[in-house]
Amino acid sequence: METYTTDDALTVMGFGKFQALVLAYAGMGWVAEAMELMLLSFLGPLVREEWKVSAHDESLLSSVVFAGMLIGACSWGFVSDKYGRRTVLLFSTLLTSGGGFLSALSPNYLCLLAIRSIVGIGVVIVTLSWRWLLVFSAIPCFLLLPFFGITPESPRYLCAQNRMYDATLVLERIAYANKKSLPPGVLTYAQEIEADYITLTSESEHHLAVREKDSIFGNIMSSKFGGIAALHELLSRKLVKSTLLLWFVFFASSFAYYGLVLLTSQLSDVNKSCTSGLVLEVQKKDTNLYKDTFITSLAEIPGLFLSAVLVDWSGRKATMWFMMFACCAFLGPLVFHQNEMLTTTFLFGARACGTGGITVLCIYAPEVYPTYMRSTGVGIAVAIGKIGGVVCPLVAVGMLRTCHQMAAVVVFELVLLLAGIACILFPIETKGKEID
Repeated sequence: METYTTDDALTVMGFGKFQALVLAYAGMGWVAEAMELMLLSFLGPLVREEWKVSAHDESLLSSVVFAGMLIGACSWGFVSDKYGRRTVLLFSTLLTSGGGFLSALSPNYLCLLAIRSIVGIGVVIVTLSWRWLLVFSAIPCFLLLPFFGITPESPRYLCAQNRMYDATLVLERIAYANKKSLPPGVLTYAQEIEADYITLTSESEHHLAVREKDSIFGNIMSSKFGGIAALHELLSRKLVKSTLLLWFVFFASSFAYYGLVLLTSQLSDVNKSCTSGLVLEVQKKDTNLYKDTFITSLAEIPGLFLSAVLVDWSGRKATMWFMMFACCAFLGPLVFHQNEMLTTTFLFGARACGTGGITVLCIYAPEVYPTYMRSTGVGIAVAIGKIGGVVCPLVAVGMLRTCHQMAAVVVFELVLLLAGIACILFPIETKGKEID
C-alpha cells in the first residue's frame, strides 16, 4: 500500500493561503507578547512615581513577570506534548488576556505583582495612565480568542499520538485551502518512528519482532513525558551537548534581550541623574522616555529581516554567533555615559541584533529535537531562558539606579560574549535538515 508522511504532504502542498492565515494568527500572538514585555519599560517608572516604591520593588515588578513566564515555559511544554498544541494556545491566551485586564484594576502594589505574574504564565500614549496601558496591552491577546475555533492542531503531534485520522483531516483542510491535493496513499508515521526509535534502543533490541518493537515504542511514548524521563532523554549521550548549550544560550539571550528592553528607560534616567552626582529620585514623567522606547522598538523590524536573510544563507549557527557578537559591539560604548542621541542609536543597533539572534535561536532549537519530545525539550530550554529574564532587572534596574552603569553594561557584554562562543560550539547545523 502506498503511504506518505506529514513532511511529504506539507512539501507537496507548499506555502499557500492556509499557512498565510496561520502566520497572521501566530503573528498576533507575538504582538501580544511584545506589548506585554514592552510595557515593562513604562510600567516600572510610572508605578514607582504613583505608589512611591523603591528601586528594588521596581525591579521586582519586572522579575515576577519573567518568573511567571518561567512557570509557564515549564508547564506548557509538558501540557503541549501531552494534550496538544491547540489546548495550550487556548489556556495561555485566556491567562494572558485575563491577567492583563485584571492588572489594570490592581488596588495596590502587592496585588499588581501577583496578577502580573499570572500574565507572565500566559505569555507572553503618553497622556494615559499606566492602568490604561495595561488594558490596551491585553487587547491583542484577547483578539486571538474568537479565532480559536478555526485553529488546527499540529498534524505532526497528532501522528505522534497515533491519531492518524485526525491528522489526515487537518492535512485535507490545508490541501483544500491551498487548492492542492494530498499525495496518493495513506498517511503514516512509520518513517519518523523508525528514525526516533533507533536512538532509543540498543543494538540487541533491533532484532525483536516488529510487533514487539511497536509495543516497546508505545511504552516509551506513554512514559516519556514524565519530568525525569524527559530530562534523562534530553541529557542522553546524543543530545547532552546540544541541550546544555541551548540552555545557556537561551538564558543569555533572554537576559540580554529583556535587559535591553529595560535599559531603554533606565539609561534615560541615569544619563540625567548620575552624571550630575545625584542619586536617582522619583522624577516627573519625561516624554523622551516614550520616544526613545518607540525608536528602539522599531529596531526589531530590521533585526527580523536581517536574521531572515542570513539564516538560510549562512546557516543557523553562524547567524546566531554573528548576532550575539554584533549586539555586544553595539552595547560596548554604553559602558560610559553618552548623550541621548548616541544612547538611543547604540540601543537601536543592539536591539536589532538581539532580536535577530533570539529569533534564529527559536528556529534552531525545535530543529534539534525529534517531534515526540520537541515541545518538552524546547519548553525546558525556554524555561531556563526565563531565569535570565528574572535576573536581568536586578542588573538593568537595580545597578543602574545606584549609578553603576559601567558594571551593569559590562555584565551584559560578558553574557553576550559567552553566548556567541556557545553558538559556535553547537554540535550540529540544522540548515537543510529535515525535521524528525
